[in-house]
Amino acid sequence: MTKTSAMDLKSFIEDVPDFPQKGVIFKDITPLLADAKAFDETVRRMAEPWEGSGILAVAGIESRGFLLAAGVALKLGAGVVPVRKRGKLPRAVYAESYSLEYGTATLEAHQDACPNGAKVLLVDDVLATGGTAQAALGILERIGGRVVGVSFLIELGFLKGRDRIKGYDARALIAY
Repeated sequence: MTKTSAMDLKSFIEDVPDFPQKGVIFKDITPLLADAKAFDETVRRMAEPWEGSGILAVAGIESRGFLLAAGVALKLGAGVVPVRKRGKLPRAVYAESYSLEYGTATLEAHQDACPNGAKVLLVDDVLATGGTAQAALGILERIGGRVVGVSFLIELGFLKGRDRIKGYDARALIAY
C-alpha cells in the first residue's frame, strides 16, 4: 500500500544563485537534511516505490547522493555502493567520464561493488542534464548490476536529463 504525506519537501530546498558558477542556480538540500522529519520523509518516499522488489544494493552518487542512498538502503534492507569521483576508491574500478551543466567529470565504482545480476537502485539528489546518472548507470551495468530504478530527490526538467536515461524507471520527488 502506498503511503502519502502532506509534507512539502520543496519548502526545505534553498536556491543559491551563481553557485558553483555564474548563471547556475544551485538547489541546496542541506536545510532538508538538517530537519530530521523532512529527511526521514524524503528517504521513506524515495525508497517506497521499490519496497519488496528484492534490491540488494543502493548506489549513491558522490556526494549528496551518498547521504540519501544510505538512508534508502536501510529502508530497503540493502547494501550501499558508493559511486565516487575519480581517484577516491582504493581498489580496481570501472570509470565513466561525462559532461554536466558546468564542466566535465569522471565517476568510478569498485569492479566488485555488487554481485553479478544483483538488483540495484541508483540514488542521487538532482537529475539535471542526466550526464552524471548516465555515467553511473554505465558503471553499474559494467559491474554486472541489474538497475531496476533511479530515484532522485529533485528533477530539473528544463534541462531534459530524463532523455539521457530513457529505458530506466526514473522517479523524482520534487520537480522544477
